[in-house]
Amino acid sequence: MNHERLVLPENYENKLNYLDTELAIKIVKDSFEKRLAHHLNLVRVSAPLFVRNDSGLNDNLNGVERPVGFDIKDIHSDVEVVHSLAKWKRLALKQYDFETYRGIYTDMNAIRRDEELDNLHSVYVDQWDWEKIIEREERTVDTLKETVRAIVKAIKETEYVLHEHYDELQRIVQGEVFFITSQELEDMYPNKSGKEREYLICKEKKTVFIMQIGDKLKSGLPHDGRAPDYDDWKLNGDLLVYYPILDCALELSSMGIRVDRESLLDQCTKANTLDRLEYPFHKALMNDELPLTMGGGIGQSRLCLMMLNKAHIGEVQVSTWGADMIEECRKHGIRLL
Repeated sequence: MNHERLVLPENYENKLNYLDTELAIKIVKDSFEKRLAHHLNLVRVSAPLFVRNDSGLNDNLNGVERPVGFDIKDIHSDVEVVHSLAKWKRLALKQYDFETYRGIYTDMNAIRRDEELDNLHSVYVDQWDWEKIIEREERTVDTLKETVRAIVKAIKETEYVLHEHYDELQRIVQGEVFFITSQELEDMYPNKSGKEREYLICKEKKTVFIMQIGDKLKSGLPHDGRAPDYDDWKLNGDLLVYYPILDCALELSSMGIRVDRESLLDQCTKANTLDRLEYPFHKALMNDELPLTMGGGIGQSRLCLMMLNKAHIGEVQVSTWGADMIEECRKHGIRLL
């Protein structure tokens, strides 16, 4: 473990015991998904834990993470545990014959074996993945902003419900969402890294949505890595809040309006990944056989960590940690499940 990545807050107060922690997690998850479904007009569906590795459906994340794979004896096929369901959801909307303005959400469970473990990152990833159909004229920044505000509203409503049960907990999400593009952010802090910029803007504005992530900025570098074949880099972004317990910018959601034929071709060209266009999913997209959609993922454990005022994601989910991290956390009153 790299101890430089582990944050150990001084005088950390674990406000909920083990039983109340589990009860509070249940309240957060039940309350938030109901409000998310209501505000975005979504219905819950089942989702795969793994997909065929020749389908092109797995999320490639930054393109360097290794998926966990295995073979299925009875069907003579190799499969990969999902990194996320970014592409699968869009295909599902077509297969399930969903109408425009309706969508789906699901519990997404993933294994990301190459994560660098710290207070916010675990090998086990749990998200609410959601996707809905939109019209072509709604592929706009205004649609993106409206949806972000609806998600933040669902988060604030959930915090209010939790506070009715545990009024000792601090409500974190404050004020209106501050929207800024990744280029505007670089212009503000040209000598800072992407993560440093996120921290500075969140410390000032509290609740922030950074737009247009994936393409190169004036510096020649992208703000952050983003796969070229699901979000439109001009119409996507990350939702972050300032989290005082860890004094950090806490990312809660990555989302966006999805690529159409033109943006897929453009982004795969820029990323030198035109070979992906031979996958069944990408062929369907290039042939305009898939609906136009928007969607994203919202971290379940991240949301619970924030709302329960915890210092480590291992306090709200069960994963695997190094013995040295477990011991360091124990010394500072952080009990990993």
